[in-house]
Amino acid sequence: MKQKSPICAVCRSTLSPNRKASDLERQMRDVQASCKGCNLQMALSNLRSHAATCSKYESYILEGIKSVKKEQPQVVSDVPNRFTFMCPYCRQQNLDQEGLVEHCNKFHFSDPTPVVCPICASMPWGDPGYMSANFMEHIHRRHKFSYDTFVVSLYINTVIRTNLEIVFFPTFSTDK
Repeated sequence: MKQKSPICAVCRSTLSPNRKASDLERQMRDVQASCKGCNLQMALSNLRSHAATCSKYESYILEGIKSVKKEQPQVVSDVPNRFTFMCPYCRQQNLDQEGLVEHCNKFHFSDPTPVVCPICASMPWGDPGYMSANFMEHIHRRHKFSYDTFVVSLYINTVIRTNLEIVFFPTFSTDK
């Protein structure tokens, strides 16, 4: 957004389009700095144009980029993903709970292979080594709906019921 009267971020004096910040220009001419590539000393106001032509500065930047790329640690979370799952039969990824049930119904309905339920295995109480003898029966009994959706809808219903009771059946205090 454009300000009606712009001010200097350093000294807070009013700026105008036709007036230069002469005190800032003077400071940039007076302050000495060194190039990170060749260590040549110069005025801060000349540093940008020097860096554009200094081959040692370019090497310095490229080395910095390489070291940053090498030193980045792999972030691995110990927290399991409870929002998307992999099909235990064909390894298709990124299925939500309902999507996993639909996928298994469509492609693996009659597969008798014992597999680990990825939904149960992701839960804190789940056993990632437990093989379900009849996975299709298991997901139809245990994962017909999302627990999160069920809990949220219970909460919302309770809030609605409480608010309706307050509105339609208010209790009046008889204390005077």
